[in-house]
Amino acid sequence: MNTLAIFAKHPQPGLVKSRLAAASSPEWAARIADAFIRDTADKCAGVGDERVLAYAPADADAHRYFAALAGSAYRLVQQEVGDLGQRLDAFTRQQFAGGSRRLVIIGSDSPSLPTDIVHEAFARLETADVVLGPATDGGYYLIGCTRPPPIFAGITWSGPRVLAETIARLSADWRLALLPPWYDVDTLDDWWTLQGHIAALRRVGLDPQIPHTEALIKCGYANGSA
Repeated sequence: MNTLAIFAKHPQPGLVKSRLAAASSPEWAARIADAFIRDTADKCAGVGDERVLAYAPADADAHRYFAALAGSAYRLVQQEVGDLGQRLDAFTRQQFAGGSRRLVIIGSDSPSLPTDIVHEAFARLETADVVLGPATDGGYYLIGCTRPPPIFAGITWSGPRVLAETIARLSADWRLALLPPWYDVDTLDDWWTLQGHIAALRRVGLDPQIPHTEALIKCGYANGSA
């Protein structure tokens, strides 16, 4: 069974996208986060044999938000407490204990990521134990595995050495596959990069399939005010 999981936080002002919020406003950053989550979930609703929305925090408001978003396309799972590594480790173990054979996890920080790359991740897991999608900020936008990997403990998360530290924890008996690099959107500069990418895609006749994000751009929502 191929399982796709989206890791996401409830997009509340002051709780998400702190670097975007610092350069604009917490309210704007939360609207961006909401658009990214919705676009990612919509775009990936047909990927894999089953799909999971792994959400945080574990409260009633977050559950209501993600339950409405999930519909019949996603199963809801509360993330465990702890840092990102602890939450990823607990989640992967739960999924394999529940019957998953190939697990791919993405976040919602790369809304322009083509679904073809996610499909490719599952294909790579037919011959690899771990697949990684390197992010241009030094982390990774996607991780896939065929069993729980020993790579989540002791990582300096949200830093430029996440990918390097992850690779260092993979011993030689773990077969690794790599996907094309892609970019996350965490800062104001990243937001402008995304806008340019969307404009370029539209200019050559391609649909980026992120309507909620494009709606924010088209309404002129920038620098914290509409």
